[in-house]
Amino acid sequence: MLTRLRTHFGHSGFRQGQEEIVAAVLGGRDVLAVMPTGSGKSLGYQLPAVMLPGITLVVSPLISLMKDQVDELNRRGIRSGALHSMLSADDRRSVVASARRGTLRLLYVAPERFASQQFLELLGTLDVARFIVDEAHCVSQWGHDFRPEYRRLANAAAACRRSDGAGRPPIAAFTATATLEVRDDITALLGLHDPQVLVAGFDRPNIFLRVERIDDSDEKDELLPRLVRGRRALVYAATRKSTEAAAACLDRAGVQAAAYHAGLKDEQRTRVQDAFARGSLPVVCATNAFGMGIDRPDVESVVHFAIPGSVEAYYQEIGRAGRDGRPATATLLWDCADVSTRQFLIDSPRRDKAGHNSAPGDEAEIARRKALEHRKLQRMIEYADTSVCLRATILRYFGDAAAHDPCGSCGNCRPDAIEAYERELVRKILDGIARAGERYGRHRITAMLLGIASELPPALATLPTFGVLRHETADTLRDWIRASVSAGLIAISDNQYRTLSLTEQGRAFLHGRTQEVAIRRPARLPRWSRFRRARDDGSQALTAYPRRGPRGFRLLG
Repeated sequence: MLTRLRTHFGHSGFRQGQEEIVAAVLGGRDVLAVMPTGSGKSLGYQLPAVMLPGITLVVSPLISLMKDQVDELNRRGIRSGALHSMLSADDRRSVVASARRGTLRLLYVAPERFASQQFLELLGTLDVARFIVDEAHCVSQWGHDFRPEYRRLANAAAACRRSDGAGRPPIAAFTATATLEVRDDITALLGLHDPQVLVAGFDRPNIFLRVERIDDSDEKDELLPRLVRGRRALVYAATRKSTEAAAACLDRAGVQAAAYHAGLKDEQRTRVQDAFARGSLPVVCATNAFGMGIDRPDVESVVHFAIPGSVEAYYQEIGRAGRDGRPATATLLWDCADVSTRQFLIDSPRRDKAGHNSAPGDEAEIARRKALEHRKLQRMIEYADTSVCLRATILRYFGDAAAHDPCGSCGNCRPDAIEAYERELVRKILDGIARAGERYGRHRITAMLLGIASELPPALATLPTFGVLRHETADTLRDWIRASVSAGLIAISDNQYRTLSLTEQGRAFLHGRTQEVAIRRPARLPRWSRFRRARDDGSQALTAYPRRGPRGFRLLG
């Protein structure tokens, strides 16, 4: 396995949990594998696929994710194809022909394909090594993303011809978000025979969890740019309209972002996805189902613009962050007013007519499904509103024995802890002060870091730190300078020039001699205070009226 891992995938070793899953899939038993998003579970079937005779059939509900994986496998020289609705007729015929010839190692298929009798007949002509079900929680009505078409998969697997003998091929089901109830459902509804169940744990310790309580949409719009500016980020929203609103909010703040949802034309979604994959687009605002098809290992920040519908959905979405193992942050903007939107989405008659919840006409089943979704939403509200450890709350929900309180790395356990990006921002401020010779005040240091040459002496405009934080705002840098002074990293001279210099503690932090620093994140002022500060500065603040004034009184001015 290690030889093939190095040869085909370029890795010298397995991540935690991967080797056991690969061995189980190769062993020939049915398998149910539960691994965190971002832990590399796709290797659990991709590596066996290059080692086994025959074709490995992979059922995946996300077309964009299929495309990404097929492109990457072919780039590595592993012949792979996909069948889904976005292919042209000629491309579909080409993929089917390659599958019939036996030249494909992996064939990715959308679950809707199994409704086609013609496709089921094709399955009977292929030598299938393994029948893989990705996002297996979709089979369960207890799951957060139930897909009725997944109920066809047990019969579809039985229609396949096993490559190494009689009977159906072994089934391997993969998911990141299965409670005990969902695992039992997966086993029963996919017809798994005495499956080997492997649970790699749910914790993603490199993701810092945070909940920001929001008073209104204006405050949300003000906070969002601070959470993604300068970072590669995903912003999840509840509706298509709100993805557009989030992207527009970021655009007004000077942050390059684009919306991604099902209402866009195929070429628009492809353009956004490809730009994000290349790195030319730093932020994507997406609805949940389509956003998960956008995949990069170096996402530093995931922001939920509104509360998601379940803990399962939230866990899977924040799992898009920090897949390279580096520190990342997941922030939920918690406004209780958003709950009504979620409740509307659950109760919407349009979903019933689309068949998202159950077979059309089954009123009792529709009512049961809605009641279940309301219970799941309530559990998500309890997470958002809790004052105890956020990480332990999620792990206990999934029945993970590793849960412990406090975790020491979430916003409830360490409310003033700063995230990785903020630590690096502070280091850049300290570096700018040091390179400037510790001879300038806050105004010129801020202008130098922002790259505003017109406000600087020539010497400062040539420093390596000139413009290094140009993506930030002057207010943000001034706030962090104040916070660094309070934390004892920066000293201010007593003379009239008020020059900035580094303390010994600041030098140790800058040069990495210490990682621990007791610095508080700059506090967000109440909306009324921000309004007053803007007026005191002499700015034109008529449009900055908060929606509600002190004690909730509505402003009429």
